Amino acid sequence: MVSRRSFLAGSAAAFTAGPVLAQVTPPDRPAPLQLDVTPEATAPLGINLPPDMEGDYLIPEEYRAKIVPIQPGIPANQIHIVPQNYHLYFTLPDGVAIRYGVAVGQEGLGWSGSARIQRKVEWPSWRPTDEMIERNPSAYAQYADGMPGGPTNPLGARALYLFQGERDTAIRIHGTTQPASIGRSASNGCFRMYNSHVIDLYNRVPLGTAAFAY
Repeated sequence: MVSRRSFLAGSAAAFTAGPVLAQVTPPDRPAPLQLDVTPEATAPLGINLPPDMEGDYLIPEEYRAKIVPIQPGIPANQIHIVPQNYHLYFTLPDGVAIRYGVAVGQEGLGWSGSARIQRKVEWPSWRPTDEMIERNPSAYAQYADGMPGGPTNPLGARALYLFQGERDTAIRIHGTTQPASIGRSASNGCFRMYNSHVIDLYNRVPLGTAAFAY
């Protein structure tokens, strides 16, 4: 696993125009991804992206779903999460990815590593982990027996469950009831998305998809 210092190495050479690119070296891959929007990046024909509104909440420009270029050769159908930029990328063929905004773990609670999506749930139920209850019993002890799925559930509309082998990491990519938290270090370790975004991602991601967080 590479160090955090190598996640964001600026490079303007990959494109003749546009901003400095964020470079990220995936685990077990020698070449870095180059992740950022260029002015020419537009949605390829046939790809419909979520709207810029989440209910009555206007999604900030930097966290709207967009098609962005990535370094050629990165396999399609992978998830790459860059917490420093609060972005999640789902790779597509032909050197592009869909980029979404995310919220990430609070300081000291962030997760990094590689895993696979081994479970997907619509309107998931939720139970705080024992560690969450121990850290903040006033907020979480009342949910020790769990909370059914629905519009008020903290996991939102969809959840994708990250496993390492047969082990559930307890890390999820999920929706949220707090859209303003996207773009912040706000969670207990999971990766939050706007509900419309996580539904879009859920519909694209097959079981067994590789996921990397840096």
